Amino acid sequence: MREEIKIKKISGKGLKFLILENNQEVARARLYILNNDLHKEPFGLIEDVFVREEKQGKGYGTKIMKVLIEEAKKANCYKLICTSRFTRPEVHNFYEKLGFKKRGFEFRIDFK
Repeated sequence: MREEIKIKKISGKGLKFLILENNQEVARARLYILNNDLHKEPFGLIEDVFVREEKQGKGYGTKIMKVLIEEAKKANCYKLICTSRFTRPEVHNFYEKLGFKKRGFEFRIDFK
């Protein structure tokens, strides 16, 4: 038997959420809506969550994440995933306050 690997192009959609003050970005996050073969509903992947250092602890991250979570619900996502480095316990607490639960490990290869 001869194996062959096929590549099938798939697509998803992405949304960038921004909070601006005086036309300057102070917070952002991205939500990618993706599909897999395990569920008919899509799932959401959160990436690039950022709040300017001087604005941290003032509710900007919570505001932007609550809007992002609502958008994931509107998109009928069956789950929402985010990642965080082990060295960022304050970020872990932030996600847990929003309702996220620690579920596993992130495995990663950096190319650059």
